[in-house]
Amino acid sequence: MTKLLRPLQAPSAHALRAISLGVLLAWISAQAQAQTLSELVMQARGYDASWQAQQADARAAASRADQALSGLLPSVGLSTGVNRTHTEINLPQVNTSVNNSVQNLQLSAQQPLYRPANKITYEQGQRGVDAAQAQIDSASQNLIVRVAQAYFDVLAAQDNVQVAQSQKQAINTQLEMAKRNFEVGTATITDSREAQARFDLVTAQEIAAQNDLQVKHVALDQLVGRAGTIPTRLAAPLTLPKVTPDNMQSWVDTALASQPQLRQAQLALDIAQLDTKKAETGHKPTVDLQAGYAVNRYPNGYMTPSLPAGTRTNSAQIGVVMNMPLFAGFAVQNRIKETLALEDKARAQLDDARRNVEQGTRTAFLGVQSGQAQVKALEAALASSQSALEANRMGYDVGVRINIDVLNAQSQVYQTERDLATARYQVLLGQLKLRQAAGVLTDDDLRMIDALTRVPDLAPAAAKPVAAKPVAAAAPQPQAKVIAKTAKR
Repeated sequence: MTKLLRPLQAPSAHALRAISLGVLLAWISAQAQAQTLSELVMQARGYDASWQAQQADARAAASRADQALSGLLPSVGLSTGVNRTHTEINLPQVNTSVNNSVQNLQLSAQQPLYRPANKITYEQGQRGVDAAQAQIDSASQNLIVRVAQAYFDVLAAQDNVQVAQSQKQAINTQLEMAKRNFEVGTATITDSREAQARFDLVTAQEIAAQNDLQVKHVALDQLVGRAGTIPTRLAAPLTLPKVTPDNMQSWVDTALASQPQLRQAQLALDIAQLDTKKAETGHKPTVDLQAGYAVNRYPNGYMTPSLPAGTRTNSAQIGVVMNMPLFAGFAVQNRIKETLALEDKARAQLDDARRNVEQGTRTAFLGVQSGQAQVKALEAALASSQSALEANRMGYDVGVRINIDVLNAQSQVYQTERDLATARYQVLLGQLKLRQAAGVLTDDDLRMIDALTRVPDLAPAAAKPVAAKPVAAAAPQPQAKVIAKTAKR
């Protein structure tokens, strides 16, 4: 019994310094290998299949535009050949046959002078390049958000594990206290059983949190193409950057002017309108400049005496050719009707894109504002929860609170710490999503997140346990108090 009443001995100052130094060195080593958000995004750009596909599509669009340019440039061709002809001549008193060979070489060239359809096709190719660039901008911003989501998911999962471990440690201390108090007669068996039940519950939560952390790590590794990624943790205490400008309509106006998806829809309408113009050119003539040079050689002569063996002829031509369509079975008229309908479709899709962009920007802005207010509320809730925990501990020491009250207060503190960390991550992610909704998300915003990363410290913020106070030799309380606590329970 004497050993049970002996107070818990605090570690010596030398032991504390050794432990702190070991933890610090381990933390610095981990931080030295950690990757910032900018580094992870850079790695994802070299690995992500969706991003690679968008870049290949942009290169294909540029090649299509170059192909359309060929309709405005001259075309040159060279042809050559050898022909052998056998001719039989039957006259009343003469039967003869002649074998002739012809060797020819021809160079021809054509320059379009007036082909309105070709010019419109070239303009469509240029619009296609712009649309591909807008698509790349959208894919780039989407990649940033996807990596940031995975980045903050890992940090939140790490916090969940650390909170579970810290809570487990605190509950274990409370369990030991309850067992000692029961053995000296200052508490009931109920306190020990409640602490044991809470300890078992938080152990299960720790296992689930560790599994979730592994899943989140796998998702981040798969996204960046690198195993064993270690996201750099954020500073503690953390001051969240403010949204600038703090005006919803300003963000909406920016989105309507810069959003890549909106630019794609506008370019799709431009291409559809050009399609209508191109269909209307089906009634218009085409004018081409044509030129050619031909060489014909007759090794055996020709069947007329005027061309002896070894004769060679050279000829050159140049001229302008006009083709005028007259009637094509109403194909042109029906093609115009089709393109007009497609133009209406593109216009409706542009209106829909504009509404979606405006709604998405407003939603993202309100989400950031709500998240910032939630962070402030959780900060106040954390301070209140810590005060409530201290009050419950003091009440437990003097007999006006029971063990379950302390356990509940501890759980409230840890849950609030976890919720606060998650809310901060959501605010930072929400700011990135707001800039994505406005179409202005760039690598500079990643560097803003990088600037919030912490310098190495002893432990992550969420891992700082609210340690239970060690109990010295507990003075036996009157039995009446034990009965009173049991009745309250």
